[in-house]
Amino acid sequence: MDDLKKQIEESIVKKFRKSIWNRFLKGVKEYELIKEGDKVAVCISGGKDSMLMAKCMQRLQKYSKIPFEAEYLVMNPGYNEINRQKIIDNAELLDLPIHMFETRIFDAVAKIDNNPCYLCARMRRGYLYKQAQDMGCNKIALGHHFDDVIETILMGMLYGSQIQTMMPKLHSENFGGMQLIRPMYMVKEEDIIAWAKYNNLQFIQCACRLTENIAFNNDGSSKRYEIKCLIKELRKINPTVDINIFRSVENVNLKTLISYHIGDDYHHFLDDYDEGINIKGKKTDNLISTDN
Repeated sequence: MDDLKKQIEESIVKKFRKSIWNRFLKGVKEYELIKEGDKVAVCISGGKDSMLMAKCMQRLQKYSKIPFEAEYLVMNPGYNEINRQKIIDNAELLDLPIHMFETRIFDAVAKIDNNPCYLCARMRRGYLYKQAQDMGCNKIALGHHFDDVIETILMGMLYGSQIQTMMPKLHSENFGGMQLIRPMYMVKEEDIIAWAKYNNLQFIQCACRLTENIAFNNDGSSKRYEIKCLIKELRKINPTVDINIFRSVENVNLKTLISYHIGDDYHHFLDDYDEGINIKGKKTDNLISTDN
């Protein structure tokens, strides 16, 4: 068993060093996700993404020059006993010292007819923040990866009529002093799947009683699944389409937007359109056009 545990961990920094470990480090460093003295609640749902994140965080904690603490937190929202035990078994296999706490979120949202998934997600996030705060943590880490980010961008555009992205870190609005970080931000899902297959690891998928027969059966019922399929088709035409989508929200030119807002502060291009600009982009007192 010890040899297997060592093999699984070493595969992250050997066979998958470029695709997983280096991308993990890039996200942590580029977005300054972890700072000296942090105590991070590494939130494990039991799926492949959060389990791999936990292993990466564990190794980072062991070898990083920046000292920080980590708690490996598992919330049970009402999993059946098979899934609950699967999480425990995988944590032991991956040598993760998990702390599991119980809730009854699934029972609560089962009575909701309209958008139970949204309510479930908010409740789970709230419970994680509260438990992490009670344990003395100042951050929670979630396992969202690169594909989640670009899918969120397209979902916002195609279904939400807005341009927004899943941020690498956020300040909590309801839990003072707490932050949310996403250390897997630059890691692609296909590489996570490859790591799991290479080590013959089996993780739970969505264990929610409401959605286990819908969103994860590849039947197209999930909006996120629709977007995932769309990106897959676009990738056949343009192999770099995913990174281009990602970079599009890094290279936003506000002068080319009809309107935008920062919180409740809204701006429209007509607000200062008639003030006039010269060729260098500086405001002028006249309205002489520089166009031919």
